[in-house]
Amino acid sequence: MKVILLAGGFGTRLSEFTDVVPKPMVPVGGKPILWHIMQTYAKFGHNDFYVALGYKSEVIKEYFLNYRALNSDFTVDLKSGDIAPHQVDHVDWKVTLVNTGDNSMTGGRVKRMQSYIGDETCMITYGDGLADIDLDELLEFHRSHKKMITVSAVRPAARFGELELDGGVVESFQEKPQLHDGWINGG
Repeated sequence: MKVILLAGGFGTRLSEFTDVVPKPMVPVGGKPILWHIMQTYAKFGHNDFYVALGYKSEVIKEYFLNYRALNSDFTVDLKSGDIAPHQVDHVDWKVTLVNTGDNSMTGGRVKRMQSYIGDETCMITYGDGLADIDLDELLEFHRSHKKMITVSAVRPAARFGELELDGGVVESFQEKPQLHDGWINGG
């Protein structure tokens, strides 16, 4: 199954990193977020990736062009220029990199991927969409409901304590309560 990875946004919420690299390339445990997402998909047998690029697309292109060198141990003989690999990070991925425009929004990026995907069912994930989702169950759910689109919803943990005020008086305080409905698009 083809997987579209949306990797073109400006990453403004991680601006301390995204001045240098696009958000999907921010490292987590020494590897880009995008690599972790792809590992998750590959674990479920999905190895055909279509990356919708935009902001700082050259960083992602350079990473995949140099993937073997960046993820392997090797010796370079500087006299001859010969390269001898010692350990190679073997992945069974096909990665198609597509410029979808710096200022494209999500829908525009997906539309620009249509010529690569066609009309077949595919999975789409944001380039920072790290999640613990059983993709086999998700796909089974999607197919059983016979709908065009399935969205994964998550309830994020509250980040702040909540105050209820009456004028200038604190009436109640709850430490990081779960939001009432609190469901968001999980990517």
